[in-house]
Amino acid sequence: PSTTNQQEAGLATDLWPPAGGGLSRPFSSPNWVCEGIILLQPGKHEFPFRFQLPSEPLVTSFTGKYGSIQYCVRAVLERPKVPDQSVKRELQVVSHVDVNTPALLTPVLKTQEKMVGCWFFTSGPVSLSAKIERKGYCNGEAIPIYAEIENCSSRLIVPKAAIFQTQTYLASGKTKTIRHMVANVRGNHIASGSTDTWNGKTLKIPPVTPSILDCCIIRVDYSLAVYIHIPGAKKLMLELPLVIGTIPYNGFGSRNSSIASQFSMDMSWLTLTLPEQPEAPPNYADVVSEEEFSRHIPSYPQPPNCEGEVCCPMFACIQEFRFQPPPLYAEVDPHPSDVEETQPVSFIL
Repeated sequence: PSTTNQQEAGLATDLWPPAGGGLSRPFSSPNWVCEGIILLQPGKHEFPFRFQLPSEPLVTSFTGKYGSIQYCVRAVLERPKVPDQSVKRELQVVSHVDVNTPALLTPVLKTQEKMVGCWFFTSGPVSLSAKIERKGYCNGEAIPIYAEIENCSSRLIVPKAAIFQTQTYLASGKTKTIRHMVANVRGNHIASGSTDTWNGKTLKIPPVTPSILDCCIIRVDYSLAVYIHIPGAKKLMLELPLVIGTIPYNGFGSRNSSIASQFSMDMSWLTLTLPEQPEAPPNYADVVSEEEFSRHIPSYPQPPNCEGEVCCPMFACIQEFRFQPPPLYAEVDPHPSDVEETQPVSFIL
């Protein structure tokens, strides 16, 4: 009988030459995921292999200049008095990174200013402000960039933006870092004393490895750099942290917050327009002055038999209530009916 040994392993390896030259020494951290042994009787045997991956998160497969993260399946055939036979196949593992988490939905904003020139020969400052709507994006997405550039110097400057990948390798207490550009975009020239604004200038993410943030010896980070090329001086650069995920943005969090803010904004006019209690209108007698009151009083004829102070003008009782306010609706009919009688009205012009 023969024995076949099946093993599934994940291996992260760092490899770089020593400072003094010589042979390279690999540093590996193998982790055997699962293992099984099957006893085979004489004859021909064919059967599929299947393993259940562990429930804990696995690091995404990656291959870099100084190290790699690999997963493979190895089958070993053991026979008595015969050398073992083995075969190995590599498989790709992708650890999902959800960009819809609150930490990755937070906008990122930075501002910086640089004085161009040195000592007494300064030509003025150059200021830069850059913002992205969220921190997490996926492959194939276009990142809208919002930026404001002000050129108060005497030089012609050029704004640019780029996505950088940073690979960090850690082994035996030493660190190796590699940084390279994966995508870039360029703006228009900005003359002296001018300003420029990016209202959502897009930069598309190419197919790259997702961010690797949970491996102890290999790390892959991304950043969005918005910078200004200044002739004869160091560039002014803003680095905005970026996470490349695998689960795309669904827009639910942003839409809910947008609807909530729109609702609160639309309803705010009610508190500004309507008072708590309506104010009562002024009294008619307070509005009409005495002069106007006397001017509108017509002269009425006296009766022929009127003598002394006993007599009074005709319609005195009517004149008394001329400038009085109308009665309240509650005094007339506190519960008016829905059907009102309409009377014809005639106007004489």
